[in-house]
Amino acid sequence: MLRFQARKVIVLLLVLLFGCGLALPNLFSPETRKAIEQGAPSWIPKFLLPIHAVTLGLDLQGGSHVLLEIDRADLIRSQIMQLRDDVRRILREERVSFQGGIGLTPRGVQLRVPDAADRAKLLPKFRELAQPVGTLGAFGPSGNQTIEISETPEGVIQLNVTEAGSNERIRRAVEQAMEVLRRRVDALGTTEPNIQRQGLDRILVQVPGLQDPQRLKDILGQTAKLQFRMVADSPGGDVDMLPSQDAGGQPIPVQRQVIVEGEDLIDAQPAFDQRTSQPIVNFRFNIRGAQRFGQATTENLGRALAIVLDNKVISAPVIQSPITGGSGQISGNFTVEAVNNLAILLRAGALPAKMTIVEERTVGPGLGQDSIQAGKMATLIATVLVILYMIGTYGIFGAIASVALLVHVCLIFGLMSLLGATMTLPGIAGIVLTIGTAVDSNVLIYERMREESHLGRSLVSALEAGFTRAFATIIDSNMTMLIAAVALFSLGSGPVRGFAVVFILGILTTVITAVTLTRMMIALWYRLARPKTLPF
Repeated sequence: MLRFQARKVIVLLLVLLFGCGLALPNLFSPETRKAIEQGAPSWIPKFLLPIHAVTLGLDLQGGSHVLLEIDRADLIRSQIMQLRDDVRRILREERVSFQGGIGLTPRGVQLRVPDAADRAKLLPKFRELAQPVGTLGAFGPSGNQTIEISETPEGVIQLNVTEAGSNERIRRAVEQAMEVLRRRVDALGTTEPNIQRQGLDRILVQVPGLQDPQRLKDILGQTAKLQFRMVADSPGGDVDMLPSQDAGGQPIPVQRQVIVEGEDLIDAQPAFDQRTSQPIVNFRFNIRGAQRFGQATTENLGRALAIVLDNKVISAPVIQSPITGGSGQISGNFTVEAVNNLAILLRAGALPAKMTIVEERTVGPGLGQDSIQAGKMATLIATVLVILYMIGTYGIFGAIASVALLVHVCLIFGLMSLLGATMTLPGIAGIVLTIGTAVDSNVLIYERMREESHLGRSLVSALEAGFTRAFATIIDSNMTMLIAAVALFSLGSGPVRGFAVVFILGILTTVITAVTLTRMMIALWYRLARPKTLPF
C-alpha cells in the first residue's frame, strides 16, 4: 500500500483539482463570475465557459410559487367535440344517412341510424376510435377503453368517453402542458425552474429569483390559442361575436372558419414598427401556414383579418396587399411588456386546455438569506466538531481524514455545479449528513488498523490490512445508503429529490476521498516520518 504508480497519482490529483476547480465559482458573486467570463483569454477552451455555480432553490433565494390545475370540464368538452368530428367524418366516408343530426351528451355523442345494415357497417369503424388505456398493467392487459359504444333497438348509437379515457386525456394534457410551461418560463430568462406534476391534473411551478408573481401568472395562466380568421360583414350562422381589444372590449363578428392556427408559427419576436415606433410582434409561419396565409390574403384584399388569441380579437388589420412571404406582424394598443409576453406565449405554443391558478406564493429573498446563514452555520459547526473529534481520537490520521473531508465537500459542490443541480435547504441537510458518513469510512479503516496492530502485526502490515479488510465493509454500507438515496430520488419530489441528489453525490465522492485519497496521504506520511507504531 505504500507504493503508488505515478500515473495513478497524477490521475487522482487531476480529478481532485478538476472537481475543486468546478466548486471555485461558488465563492464569487454572480457579477464577479460574469466579469471573469467576459474577460477570459481567448485561448481558454469554450467548453470551460460559462462559469457555473450551484443554483439556489426557492427556499434559499426566494422567488415565485404557483400551483396550476387543468380545467377538466374544458378538456372533456374538447374531447367530446373531437369525437363528434370523428363521427361526422366516418359518416361522410361511409355515406350513411342518419336522422336528427349528431346530438351532444354530457359524456359523448349520439345519433340515430334506422337501417340495421348501416349500423353494422358503422359500428366497427366507431370501435376503431376507442383506444386501449393502460395496455399493460401490473397483472397483464387491463382492457380499459377510451370510448364506450352502446346501441338501442330503436337504432340509437351512443359513444361515451369513459372515465379511464378522460383520465388518460388529462394525463397526456398535463405532460404536454408541462413542456409548454417549461418553454415559457425558460423564455423569462430565469434559471433552474422547478416544474413537476402534482396528482393527476395539477402542475407545480417554482421559479427561484423571480419576484414578480403577476408576470409569472400572466405567462402561465393564458392558454395562448392563436387563430387567424376573417372579420365577417354581419352576424350569422357561421359567425362568432368575439370581444375586440382595439374596440375597447366591444364584440365584433368573426367567421368561424380558421385560416391558420398558432401551431403553424415557427417564430415570434418583439420589435418596433419603423413607421409608428409602436411595439409589435413579428411572426413567421412554416411552409403549410405560409401557403394558407398567402392564399387567404390574396383572395380577401380590402377585408379585415382578425388575429384571435384565446377567443379575443387582439388586432384586426385590413389586408392591403397579398402576404405571400410567410411572415407578418401583429400590431395594436400594446405596451412593451405586453409585446414581450405575447411573443413568449406564441413561441412556446398553446396549452392543451385552460389552466386555473389554485395557489400562489412568493418567498422573499430575506427569508431565503436567513435560511442560507442558518445552513452555513450548521455546516460549519458540524465540520468543526467532526474535525476536532477525529484529531482528538486519531491524531495525525484524524488530521488526514479531515483534509479528505474538506476535499469531499468541495467535490460535492463541484459536481453540483457541473450537473446544474439546485441547492435547497434539504440539500444543505444532505451535505451535513454526508460529512458524518464520510468520516465513518475512515473510522472503520482506522479501527481495523488498531485491531490488526493488537494482533501483533507490523505497522506496514496493519496499515495494509486496515484498508483492504475494511474496504468491503465500506462498499457494503455505502451501497445500502445508495439504494435508499436512489429510491428517494425516484419516488420523491421537490425537496426530497434535492436531498437525494446531494446524498448520492456525497456517497460517490466518499469512495474517492475516504479511501483512495486517505490511503495516498498515509503512504506519504509513512515515507516522511518512518514511524514504528500507529499514532493513535
